[in-house]
Amino acid sequence: MKNIIITGSSSGFGLKAAKDFADKGYKVFATMRNPDGKNASTKAELERHSTNITVVDMDVTNDASVKEAIGGIIAAEGKVDVLINNAGVMYLGITEAFSIAQAKEQMEINYYGAIRTMQAVLPAMRAAKSGLIINCSSLVGQISPPFFSTYSATKHALEGYTQGLRYEVSPFGIDVAIVEPGPFGTGLLASGQTPAHGDVLTSYGELAKVPAAIGAHFAAFLQSDQAPKPQLVVDAYLALADMPAGKRPTRTVVGIAWGVDEMNATKQPIQDRVLKEMQLEGVLGGADA
Repeated sequence: MKNIIITGSSSGFGLKAAKDFADKGYKVFATMRNPDGKNASTKAELERHSTNITVVDMDVTNDASVKEAIGGIIAAEGKVDVLINNAGVMYLGITEAFSIAQAKEQMEINYYGAIRTMQAVLPAMRAAKSGLIINCSSLVGQISPPFFSTYSATKHALEGYTQGLRYEVSPFGIDVAIVEPGPFGTGLLASGQTPAHGDVLTSYGELAKVPAAIGAHFAAFLQSDQAPKPQLVVDAYLALADMPAGKRPTRTVVGIAWGVDEMNATKQPIQDRVLKEMQLEGVLGGADA
């Protein structure tokens, strides 16, 4: 039985992925904060769904929490076959009005949190000469629309880290892949905060009202019948897990693309030329896809 760790399993893509991977016979470690507190009902829901699911208390923003949780899983199971970094938050608003502290909060979850979990599983994956890491990014990991900048920055950072790491761990039989969802009705919008600098908001006048209007428009659309279904993202996770090692694409766009699929098709061959330009093809030549 293959083992999978899924972060952010209390809602959205993570919650559905935990159930679907369990249904496919994986031993699922569904991580979340406060599973015996505010997320107790979600823990019970997952445990009722399948005996293949174990809910694990883990805070991706805390070094000790990640080391203890993932270290415990590896000690018990001896390996981790798949890690899905799904935890994330998104703040929408006037970019200048978000404080440094608010920008850091998003980075801690969306970027540093993913680094913590990857560094926790990679030694065991390298020892096993196999493994798959899927990092959930976003369309805005490649583009940066107005009012999404602090969130977009975290996803650009995650994509940059993932792209280089993919090359480095490929000789160990490990694949690292990025999934880039468009807008989906997962409650991500509700995870945001109001910008801290109220004086800046005031100085923007009527423009300061635009982000809230965008959020309301997206929220209405994402609850409509025309909106793409979150299951599409989970299906992308499942498809990547089923693919042969070494054959998985670097990036997979899911849902509304906003041209990012075209950007990826153009960008990846250029990115892969780095190996040739740096004369690393012989060392890392199996990493491009």
